[in-house]
Amino acid sequence: MTSRRATVTERDEGPGFAERIREQTSVAHRETNESRFVSALLDGELNVDGYAALLAQTYLVYTKLEDAGRSHAHDDLVALFLAEELLRVPALEADLEFLLGPNWRSTITALPATTKYLDRLDEVAFDWPVGFVAHHYIRYLGDLSGGQIVRRKLEHAYGFRTEGVQFYTFDGIPKPKPFKDAYRMRLDSAPLSEQDRQDLIGEVHLAYRLNGELFADLEADIESYLVK
Repeated sequence: MTSRRATVTERDEGPGFAERIREQTSVAHRETNESRFVSALLDGELNVDGYAALLAQTYLVYTKLEDAGRSHAHDDLVALFLAEELLRVPALEADLEFLLGPNWRSTITALPATTKYLDRLDEVAFDWPVGFVAHHYIRYLGDLSGGQIVRRKLEHAYGFRTEGVQFYTFDGIPKPKPFKDAYRMRLDSAPLSEQDRQDLIGEVHLAYRLNGELFADLEADIESYLVK
């Protein structure tokens, strides 16, 4: 997909772009977070295999997304948001080895919803900087926000300390709030046309839906993960 960035429009009065994204995608965000699979996991109702199943699918998504990020290293828009301290693949690899053992790579396969998610990333994240930023936004800002609550609940429910929850631990970002504030300011000031902004919000909606479908695929096998 070719870049759709056009002449940057005058800034409208009203909330900044980051707040506009949040407001216009809040319902999709809430609906995604209402997953029965995730609720059961955070309540300690699933065994560790259920958690590992979620991390395995998450690993496949982040591998693709971070590959896309490297392909945009010299793009002016994407460069505003890339940060080494955000990268999650090494942490996911460490968590999966801890949970599944040294041969964990041979045990994971993409669920149908994950394959659909990866296909969308192939379609938009490598050749369309605006699309990449949409997916980057929902993953990493989510990890630094609700992901920190998830980490604390997992520690409580499963007794994890460092090993097993490295995915949710950002050693290079000791204070998430200033980092998130700066990220949102970059969204507000990014060189985006009004069409770019609408397209980015549309892609955020789609990304939430893809995440919801991934959770639904995991939920289809939830009985095998329930603590007996």
